[in-house]
Amino acid sequence: MSIKIENLTHIYMKGSPFEKKALDNVNITINDGEFVALIGHTGSGKSTLIQHINGLLKPYSGKIIIDDTDITQKNVNLNFIRKKVGLVFQYPEYQLFEETVEKDIAFGPNNLGLSNDEINVRVKRAMDMVGLNYEKYKSKSPFDLSGGQKRRVAIAGVVAMEPKILILDEPTAGLDPKGRDDILGQIKKLHKEYNMTIILVSHSMEDVAKLADRILVMDKGTCILDGTPSKVFKEIDTLESVGLAVPQVTYLARKLKGKGFDVSDNIFTVEQAKNEILRILKNDGRAKK
Repeated sequence: MSIKIENLTHIYMKGSPFEKKALDNVNITINDGEFVALIGHTGSGKSTLIQHINGLLKPYSGKIIIDDTDITQKNVNLNFIRKKVGLVFQYPEYQLFEETVEKDIAFGPNNLGLSNDEINVRVKRAMDMVGLNYEKYKSKSPFDLSGGQKRRVAIAGVVAMEPKILILDEPTAGLDPKGRDDILGQIKKLHKEYNMTIILVSHSMEDVAKLADRILVMDKGTCILDGTPSKVFKEIDTLESVGLAVPQVTYLARKLKGKGFDVSDNIFTVEQAKNEILRILKNDGRAKK
């Protein structure tokens, strides 16, 4: 499903002494099947923006069009839209409540009025997609699981609804490195196998560089940069001016280039840095011969 945001403005507490413009005439188009990362400093408007996409917030002005349907119109069935646009909040494991993993994941599909057989198929498929063995975990209490496993159960509960668009707000917050890598790997798998449109909100430039096809940079309620990781991460001065950074390996590549090494400008992931250093060493070895 595609998303078209036109002239979107949102004002909190309009007319009060605490009035704040959180979004200021935002215009963004996200194509069907894209993997988009949304980055920005705290207070930049990221969370406000994603809550508009599935109708949790109403705009002060502007439109949000999901597959040709303007969801800001009064007669729109938002429940139908929210079945198609899944939103995983930060720390979603705090929303777990059922006595077993299976029941928690099945809660959403149950509300869709599906048959028991279809619900069972969806639960198994969702658990497989997030890397949880159905037979091993189905009868366990979600509250007895590790932090990373709880996060997977929460994501599986949204995935079991089979949304066309999946929005994840800092899905790796608070996890250890292994848990973080596991969750990111499952998100990439979801994008590839379900062909979902994915919007990932993250503060980790390394994660963004590794996963996203496209990056949107928010600052003071506006989108100031929009492009591929290669394009956006070349704007180091702009990113630093709004309290952001580029991946650490990009700074390393920049320093190596400054010292005379023939290093590519397109180094944003550890894998790219490794390949580039091996290339330089290989070429240096040939030169010595």
